[in-house]
Amino acid sequence: MTAPLLSNAGIVQFGTSRFLLGHVAAFVHASRNNGYTRDRILVVQTSPREAGKQKARDLHAHRHYPLVIRGRHHGQDIDTCETVTSLAGCLIADEQWPELQRHFVENTRFVVSNSGDSGYRIDDDSALSAIPQSFPAKLTKLLYARYTSGHDGLTMLPCELISHNGERLKTLVLKLAQRDYADTHFSDWLTTRCVWANTLVDRIVSAALEPVGAVAEPYALWTIEDQPGLKLPCQHPDVQRVESLAPYEMRKLHILNLAHSYLVHLWKSETYSHIRFVREAMATPGWVEELCQVLDSEVLPSLAKHIEPTSLEAYRDATLERFANPYLDHALQDIAQHHAMKCERRLRPVVEMARRQGIATPRLDDAISSSQSTTHSR
Repeated sequence: MTAPLLSNAGIVQFGTSRFLLGHVAAFVHASRNNGYTRDRILVVQTSPREAGKQKARDLHAHRHYPLVIRGRHHGQDIDTCETVTSLAGCLIADEQWPELQRHFVENTRFVVSNSGDSGYRIDDDSALSAIPQSFPAKLTKLLYARYTSGHDGLTMLPCELISHNGERLKTLVLKLAQRDYADTHFSDWLTTRCVWANTLVDRIVSAALEPVGAVAEPYALWTIEDQPGLKLPCQHPDVQRVESLAPYEMRKLHILNLAHSYLVHLWKSETYSHIRFVREAMATPGWVEELCQVLDSEVLPSLAKHIEPTSLEAYRDATLERFANPYLDHALQDIAQHHAMKCERRLRPVVEMARRQGIATPRLDDAISSSQSTTHSR
């Protein structure tokens, strides 16, 4: 697989996930079509899995791919398809490291990543390896090559679902740089010349299309926490520069994620055990009534001390509309994985906020108690 160096591929994307195809690449595509962006995306496949390498080859062969948008948005059902043209090519890190390093040094301006649940693990990896195994070590090695070539720093926009993801990635890269290179000037360059942005992504990209493509819901959001020197790789209504990610993280965790876990609580009860998917739950009046009751009487009042109420109400409405997506088979069985742990993270902080404000939370209390009983009975 050959990949020419393209000077307009200023965005290097680590990860070949369908999520990035339906989220970041779609935003860049729209921004390019509107004349706001000149950059295209060079995708980098980083894992040793042969299936991943084949996906990379398919991406390189089919750089224009369909993105199907299906779901409900502002009360209307949407089912459309557009061709995304923002990819410049794809490289396999294990097979094309010299080409990747040369492009990274000479043409890159932005780094985007979505490296999965274990993507920030380093273990005993080293940036001094010929081809490091972990994403942070690969990034450190590439940044060192750029630094020693006399080029300026880059903007990192990690999309992993990790709180303070930009700060976490910066800490890991600095640790590797200090241990492996022991070059204080390089560490200073990473700190002063590079921008490490915290970001939050929110979109369900529900399916992949073969050989390349994706199916996504209409709702999309990419919030990026502002800081001095921050530049964005594209302009789009769903790409927002914000003062703080905290309220956006709180909304997503304690409304959307909490609602998912509350649906699992109902699903585990005998009354609703026949329902398989979130969309089926939203077509069941008793289910919707229960979910709206817990959101309106327990969750939103508890969060209102921290987030403006109209913002909470708008996000609640968008969440309910997204859950009702008639095209999305989002299995409750999948959401139910690690249910007790999820309840502790998603529900319990709301209960604690409510207690401090004198707000009763009988439904949330019952859901947490039931999750613990299920765990202890195993």
